[in-house]
Amino acid sequence: MPQSKGIHLTIANSIVDLVQGDIKEHLPIERIPLQGDVLGMGTTTSIDNGELAFTYDAATEETSIYKCHANSGGIHKISVGDGSDHFPYACFSSDAREQGYTIDISKLSSTDDWRLSDWIKASIATIDPPAQIYGVRVRCHWESLVITVASKLCMGQRNRNSAAQAKAGSGAAIYDALQHYVLSADVPSELDSKIHYLGHAQDWDCCGFYDTEPEIGRVTVAQAGANLHIHGVTVDHRFGGHLHHEHGNSHLARIEELVVYPITNIIHLGSDLSVDGLTWNAGILSFEVTNLGGLDVSDIGIDIVPDDCYSAREYLRLPWLAAGACESFSLPLPLPPGAHRLLVAVDPVGDIIEPESDRANNRAWLDCNVP
Repeated sequence: MPQSKGIHLTIANSIVDLVQGDIKEHLPIERIPLQGDVLGMGTTTSIDNGELAFTYDAATEETSIYKCHANSGGIHKISVGDGSDHFPYACFSSDAREQGYTIDISKLSSTDDWRLSDWIKASIATIDPPAQIYGVRVRCHWESLVITVASKLCMGQRNRNSAAQAKAGSGAAIYDALQHYVLSADVPSELDSKIHYLGHAQDWDCCGFYDTEPEIGRVTVAQAGANLHIHGVTVDHRFGGHLHHEHGNSHLARIEELVVYPITNIIHLGSDLSVDGLTWNAGILSFEVTNLGGLDVSDIGIDIVPDDCYSAREYLRLPWLAAGACESFSLPLPLPPGAHRLLVAVDPVGDIIEPESDRANNRAWLDCNVP
């Protein structure tokens, strides 16, 4: 039986954040504790395009993260410093060993047309008390399986805060633009031009999440009925990606093992930039930018505006600021005699995803008198 301590799920950004465009907030792999059975999934950056699959080795009692490649459907194990170790979207659990419910699928009242999501939904109905989100590990064999691998989901967003873009980017249709791959014993006789045949590799080790409120877009696309989001790798570790389990060419043959994990607590990681220590002395402006949030942040703009005169503004760009880090600035800013009001604003155009309630500290003002 599950232990009472429960399973905690940490979400760095969200699926809604991801599909709306370019994300400048990143979670380094070092922040994901991989000792034990860690449920998770995510994506890599817009530069190297790919998805993350979390696999658990019961022999070593450790979890590994595999990157699934968009251009080939192949995979490789991620390690610190290999260039794919910062993630714009990721979610991961605390150690879930001995806390999952192994489902006896023979006791479920199934029908011949059940898909993977139907099996998981029926399994969840047997668990009490209920949870908002459930982690899932499943080993299964497919007659045929269509997968996709995220490509350019994190690119090209110029109007991240526009309502129109948010609405357009939040549905499952985003996956239609991705390269599709199919795995089956034989090449399908009728293959859609969007689907590339990868080969015979039908045994899969999968991990994902079932959200009872998918419209929120925490771990699934924000669309009614899109409860299950699951990634996986082939048992022979040749291929991996996002399981397009609802696709018409995906046909589940059998489930070897299904374990469901109720999530007891959800933690959201976000960004919180702050301007502090603003001073002006003898023509030198000094200040600090601090990352108070839980994610590393990249490509940060900083405006320095004297007397509300934007034609005289200075503009700085900070390439990277890790979570908890602080960067100090000191630059010449000559001012004529008289009273002045200076503004320093970090992320002035709102490129960084922060709750509106946390944005007040993005700006600091200083009143000074020059003799």
